[in-house]
Amino acid sequence: MVSGLEDVQAATLLLVVVAGLAAGWVDAVVGGGGLIQLPALLLVPGITPVQALATNKMGSVFGTTTSAVTYYRRAHPDLRTALPMAAVALAGSFCGAVLAASLPASVFKPIIVAALIAVAVFTAARPSVGELTKLRHSGRRHYATAGAIGAVIGFYDGLIGPGTGSFLVIAMVVLLGYNFLAASAKAKIVNMATNIGALAFFLPHGSLLWGLGLVLGLSNMVGGYLGARMAVKQGSRFVRVVFLVVVGALIVKLGWDVYVENIRGA
Repeated sequence: MVSGLEDVQAATLLLVVVAGLAAGWVDAVVGGGGLIQLPALLLVPGITPVQALATNKMGSVFGTTTSAVTYYRRAHPDLRTALPMAAVALAGSFCGAVLAASLPASVFKPIIVAALIAVAVFTAARPSVGELTKLRHSGRRHYATAGAIGAVIGFYDGLIGPGTGSFLVIAMVVLLGYNFLAASAKAKIVNMATNIGALAFFLPHGSLLWGLGLVLGLSNMVGGYLGARMAVKQGSRFVRVVFLVVVGALIVKLGWDVYVENIRGA
């Protein structure tokens, strides 16, 4: 079992730093950085899955906070929607992390793969979706829908996690009517809250590797800053393309996990 940063070899530490940079960039643009970051952490010799999950969340908190601040300064997302949504998502994420301690993620993975395929097909088949902001609801109905999205996806992030940012983006595009850039800006604020919620559960259990988490967090911050700036500069079409690439990678990764688990169970 890994007990501190001194137990990690230089080559492995370099891999974690590079993974943190890449994950921060991907997370800032459209979410899904955990697809890069978590597998890199699991390559650290002696690390337990719970330690990897907790340390991954710590790194992600740094990255999503940096990208959220960068988006706020450059894109000025509507906080009246984002902040209440984030508060609900934080609570949902904590509850999901509690359940994750007793329920295997393999139960949900086939459903998630099917949902991701549906999302990818829908987004690819309708190129005009997410180009412009055309809100579908107003007043209380808008905020109630946003709250429901935050609760459900927040719970998912605490329970399993991969693709949380991507699910947030597509939900805000399809269900609320935001363009991809506006959705991504708000998703960073909500994703920051879900990471904090899950981390709040892991901290009392002593699962966090502080040294490795700080290194991961710093690299995640750099990637998050660069990704948010590029997304704002390039606009919604760029975010949409990255979204499809990340969702495709998530489908392959989770689909392979389901296949391997079924082979082992046969």
